Amino acid sequence: MEEEPSDAAFELANPDSKLVYVIAASRENAYFDAIYNFSEKRLVELGYEAKLVSHDDDAQKESQLFDSAISDKALAIICDNAGSDASIESVKKATDAGVPVFLLDREINENGIAITQITANNYSGASEVAMAFAEGMGEEGKYAELVGKESDTQSKIRSDAFAEVLSQYPDLELVSQQSANWDRNEAFAKVESVLQENPDIKGIICGNDDMALGALAAAKAAGKEDIVIAGFDGIDEVLEGIRNGEIVATAMDLVSTSATMCVDQMDLFVKTGSTGQPEKQLVDCLLITKDNVDNVKDFAIIE
Repeated sequence: MEEEPSDAAFELANPDSKLVYVIAASRENAYFDAIYNFSEKRLVELGYEAKLVSHDDDAQKESQLFDSAISDKALAIICDNAGSDASIESVKKATDAGVPVFLLDREINENGIAITQITANNYSGASEVAMAFAEGMGEEGKYAELVGKESDTQSKIRSDAFAEVLSQYPDLELVSQQSANWDRNEAFAKVESVLQENPDIKGIICGNDDMALGALAAAKAAGKEDIVIAGFDGIDEVLEGIRNGEIVATAMDLVSTSATMCVDQMDLFVKTGSTGQPEKQLVDCLLITKDNVDNVKDFAIIE
């Protein structure tokens, strides 16, 4: 049964405000930087004032930023949250204070308190990456997996999709699975150790592109430049790696689409009281390989 539109009665605390908080993780990560950029661009186009602040994946800091948004009399909050469970209370207190919350990229494990939860179809995207990875591996050999933050729902979804696809190849053997917390430097250190313990590894599949770049750097440092590497997100450095044959595939979360969609639904909600859409919505990812890498840039399809 299709979920009903998220149009429950909501009384805005600050209906005349033009201030919208955009809260996400560090801008040092190109993916999160794109969330800020596309959200701000659309907010300004629609006549709003965007305040961009980072929770740095710290739920306590996120809670303080929600408090700031409430005390600053923000009209609304757009947020890529810090944790599927840890962020629930922050979303709830903003909602209770009359500041509607629109979640982007990562969801929370509770329905009915955020107005929208717009996420990438991570399972489908990761499944496509896994198939491209298996093809790049020649459907055989030992491989390692780097997963993201264990508290992040998207990390588990991507890892589960990798496992579902790759388990169908009897000659592929997973010899190491470790978390590198989405971080490039941590990925480098983990892969450095994995390669010492398993010198015959043929590939590394990663839950995001920053970890893929860390894995690539570690493989190069170990003189293993023929290792098959795949990622997820579609950041420009990985697109360049695909062009030059160092990375086999990634899945691009089209932030240009999802961020614009989120802002447009926020705009409609504060004006009419409804988005006209279900609370939870999925946006398809785009598999990027050498065949289509020149058709995308900056988390958007080149027109």
